[in-house]
Amino acid sequence: MTEQTDVVVIGAGLAGLTTARELSNRGHSVVVLEARDRLGGRVYTERRLGQNLELGGNWLHWTQPHVWAEVTRYGLEVSRGPRSEETYWLAGNEVRRGNLDDFMKLIDPGMTRLLEDTMKWLPRPDAPLTVESLAEVDQYNLQEILDKLDLSEDERNANEAAWVGHFNAPLDQCAYVNALRWTAGSSGHWHLMHEASAIYRLKNGNDGLVNAIAQDSTADIRLNAPVASVRHNSDGATIAYGDGQEIEAKKVVITLSQNILHKLDVQPALSEGKLAPSRERTASQGVKAWIRVKGPIKPFFAYSAQDKPLSVIRTEFVSDTDAVLVGFGADANRIDVTDPVQVQEAIKVWRDDLEVLEVTGHKWGEDPYAEETWQIQRPGQLTKYHAAQQASEGALHFASSDTANIWAGFFDGAIESGLRAGRNIHAELKAAVREESA
Repeated sequence: MTEQTDVVVIGAGLAGLTTARELSNRGHSVVVLEARDRLGGRVYTERRLGQNLELGGNWLHWTQPHVWAEVTRYGLEVSRGPRSEETYWLAGNEVRRGNLDDFMKLIDPGMTRLLEDTMKWLPRPDAPLTVESLAEVDQYNLQEILDKLDLSEDERNANEAAWVGHFNAPLDQCAYVNALRWTAGSSGHWHLMHEASAIYRLKNGNDGLVNAIAQDSTADIRLNAPVASVRHNSDGATIAYGDGQEIEAKKVVITLSQNILHKLDVQPALSEGKLAPSRERTASQGVKAWIRVKGPIKPFFAYSAQDKPLSVIRTEFVSDTDAVLVGFGADANRIDVTDPVQVQEAIKVWRDDLEVLEVTGHKWGEDPYAEETWQIQRPGQLTKYHAAQQASEGALHFASSDTANIWAGFFDGAIESGLRAGRNIHAELKAAVREESA
């Protein structure tokens, strides 16, 4: 006999776990099916290089309302990496050196001009399609807009490297509107955006948030349970998973990342508004490298240029004997972050005095359950697809940081989307009960 439940949630990342918590705690029976052998999705904390490393999502901030509410709910402690005492950047192939304030002053004119119309286009980041003419600006990639600023070589390199750190992708493939969305989430202030996206983290690991949400739920969470197919109609769905099991549900929540959604066998097929952006893929295709170097060293920040294997490196942990750095590059094809020789060579762009001891990372582009890092849209994707990506289709609902309103691609966006899905499904299930009893 086929197993039955009220709701099946596909994916145990933050979006799926939030949805499961909201629904199970309102009395609905919920089964979560997770293909991996762990919780978290693109939140991935592991003990490596002597530290709790975030191989996936890293930072959060009090300007991100949904995740900060969860931090408060569960009493999680927030910390930050060491403050930078030195900063390096490139002017052509010449290395400049100063402090972080020097670098921020260098990029300020470009950042200010680039983002000066943020609130014109996105006056309400929680409703990103409010301005009907947004498609006029959504046609541009970030590189096009940067080029129009006619910056000096120093400023251009610095601004491009900063954005590669933010977007993890070649800038000529990133929608300019992404930059506006991040800044709108920071009330139009680029300095605040810079801080909100790259400074604060959970002291004991970001998986602490994942585990807290999972434990605050009565949902049946099943790991190593990849979904093979979804067959649905207006009354519900049958989900095939694992090694031949089936489960029937009144509602299904699909939380797959944008790049793999079209690969899920769903019949009747999902709308083209969901499948088209999945086939187009997100712009994000970069790398995140964790690097342990011999100490002692002073905490530092370093920016190069977007054509380098690593465009940004910063100190995240420091001791008397070693330090652990995190680095980002625009293109995963340029560097193998698990190869210490390649990473050592990449660091020499700035410094030849650092000795690489160990490296590690996760190749998200090759991860079959992600095929992307954090969500960065291509030109036109927001205005063409956003509404369709969020919309339910019969018994099927969708939750993902990729399709959030305010902080898409962040922890906050995943939680936002999970809250929305939970609220909508609860309302639909309550309405169905009323109809049956009428």
